[in-house]
Amino acid sequence: MERNPLIRQLEPADRDAFFQLRLRGLLAHPESFGQSHQEALERGPGHYDAILQGARAADGDFVLGAFAAAGEPLIGMVTLLRAQREKERHKAAVNGMYVAQEAAGRGAGRALLVELLARAERVEGLRQIQLVVNSRNEAASHLYESLGFRRYGREVGGLCVDGVFYDADLMALFI
Repeated sequence: MERNPLIRQLEPADRDAFFQLRLRGLLAHPESFGQSHQEALERGPGHYDAILQGARAADGDFVLGAFAAAGEPLIGMVTLLRAQREKERHKAAVNGMYVAQEAAGRGAGRALLVELLARAERVEGLRQIQLVVNSRNEAASHLYESLGFRRYGREVGGLCVDGVFYDADLMALFI
C-alpha cells in the first residue's frame, strides 16, 4: 500500500463485503479466530446487523474497515466490543482483526488499530482494551506490542483446530 489506507466505521451497506472478508479470514487462518468458518456460515451475515447499525458505536461497540482508497474493496477489518456487565464496563475487547493477504504488511492493520484506539479513548469510562492472539502469530504480537499492548497471560491449548491445540496470549492496553 503506497498511501495510507482509508479507515472508516462499517455500516449496514458494508455487510456483505464484511461477511465475505470474515469468511476468507476464517478459512485462511482458522487458528486465529474463536469462530469456525462453518459456524459463521450457519449464523449468516445477518448476525452482524446490530453492530453494523452503529447505534452503540459511541458506547464502544463498532466495526472498522480498511480500504486501499475510497471506492475500493474492503481489505481489512477489526471490531471493538465493550463488556456489558456493570463491573466490567471499563473493559473492551478487540475481535475479528483481519487483513486480506494481498494487503498484509502494508500498514492496513496498524491503521485499523490506531483508529480503534483513538475511538476507544473517547469512550466514557473505558479504561482497558484486551485482546487474544495466537501465541505463534509473531507478526500480530509485534504489531500489538508496538501500539502498547502487553501480554499478561497465556491460555495453554486455548483453541483446537482439527485436533491441533494452539496457545493464546492474553494482551491488554490501559488507556
